[in-house]
Amino acid sequence: MNIKASSQLREWLRLYLVTDSSLLNGRTLSDVVLAAVNGGVSCVQLREKDLDTRDFCAQAFALMALLKPHGVPLVINDRVDIALACGAQGVHLGQSDLAPEHARGILPDSVFIGWSVETPEHIGQASQLAVDYLGVSPVFATSTKTDTKDPWGLHGLRKVRAATELPLVAIGGINLKNASDVLDAGADGLAVVSAICAAADPRSAARVLREVCDAHR
Repeated sequence: MNIKASSQLREWLRLYLVTDSSLLNGRTLSDVVLAAVNGGVSCVQLREKDLDTRDFCAQAFALMALLKPHGVPLVINDRVDIALACGAQGVHLGQSDLAPEHARGILPDSVFIGWSVETPEHIGQASQLAVDYLGVSPVFATSTKTDTKDPWGLHGLRKVRAATELPLVAIGGINLKNASDVLDAGADGLAVVSAICAAADPRSAARVLREVCDAHR
């Protein structure tokens, strides 16, 4: 499938869960992810900075097995090698990760690549790179992403939308209170961490966020 020419990618990106096991309050990652998918999450990124390679890879295989029956793609943060090993559908790269052009040379064409953009300069660079969507990071200040530049805010997100035709996923401080405003500002999808991972009921949290997303089709 030609990801860049397909509306399927925007559908997958609509409600995008980024994992953080430190927020699970004693629950297993698989249980929280499954509940979130049942609530309407359309894409899952495995982002576990504290896992060693062996444990990260084991978790990737476990999530692939969990998500496959639901038709929900798995995105691997940073680790192109693990994405290849487990057959993940996507890879997300930050500014300090492997360059997108190098990742594209390694990955099958069917695997989509996301790239985090933190400054206006990054937006200009994106048009020259082999990336399929942009992660606008962070939209709002958040404790789960502390290694980034100043927040874009809604005004900045609108500027990004005007500057590119690539699908945009907004991340950073996204929750039910601001989700609609973020979509109005031009995001194609919402990436959330604590809004689902730390929720008392991840399925319900995902359901109400998905309702907001679907209202902006």
